[in-house]
Amino acid sequence: MAIAAPSFAQEAASRVIENGGTGKHSAVMVTDASLATHTIFRPKDIDGFKGKKNLPLIVWGNGACFDSPFEHVNFLNEIASHGFMVIAIGTMPKETGEQNKGRSTSSKLKDAIDWAIAQNGDKNSAYFKKIDTKHIAVAGMSCGGLQALEVAPDPRVSTLLVANSGIFIDPIRGNAMPMMPQLDKTHLTKIHTPTLYLLGGPSDIAYKNGMDDVANINHVPVFVGNLDVGHGGTYAQPHGGDFAKVATAWFSWKLKGDKKASKLFTGDTPEITKMSGWSFEKKKLP
Repeated sequence: MAIAAPSFAQEAASRVIENGGTGKHSAVMVTDASLATHTIFRPKDIDGFKGKKNLPLIVWGNGACFDSPFEHVNFLNEIASHGFMVIAIGTMPKETGEQNKGRSTSSKLKDAIDWAIAQNGDKNSAYFKKIDTKHIAVAGMSCGGLQALEVAPDPRVSTLLVANSGIFIDPIRGNAMPMMPQLDKTHLTKIHTPTLYLLGGPSDIAYKNGMDDVANINHVPVFVGNLDVGHGGTYAQPHGGDFAKVATAWFSWKLKGDKKASKLFTGDTPEITKMSGWSFEKKKLP
């Protein structure tokens, strides 16, 4: 459901994850009354983010297309602590008890972008002129990665992250999960931004699909990093583990122009090769 006229931000609840993360900007997880369908991860103190130092936006789709990011809180919080506004599909994860395992649709990624742009332009909002709406990433894991792929053609998107995911080589298998976006490989031609794939190596159920995507993407820069940890990635590890480190570097490069971060992905021997267990392939990158 599109959000036609978002009201100004009204924080309803908040929680600190892993002491705010390891970045320079201690992060907080919040839910906002004007976007109750999503969970926000952002620096706790946003007063310093303005002008050319405002917060690039990352919108996130969850594994299994769950309507709550409970599997990814360490990972998303860590990224936010490095100076990003991260908006995940779904309700704030619960500290105890059964999590929200309802399904979501890709439209919620666009809803998050719509909301952020509206807040950035609303002088009554706490986020007024604090969000960099010219630098937006769409990202997701597993089923959420397909959601990100589905939304990737949006012209507002600056970069794409597809984690533990890829379009099914056999489209019939795409019916394996309720609400899963039904995409075929021709959709890849609609990607218009630099793209990062993060996969869990050959033991990742999405490995073949993801690597086949990369083989078929020849018109935009693409980098695929593999760490043999399987489909579950490192999201639940302290501060999101290696997947958070690589994703943060990519976003720092593509959304902030951080040349030091770019070294993880550029050159004949990208610095990702110095991280234990990682392998890579790339196209159209320096």
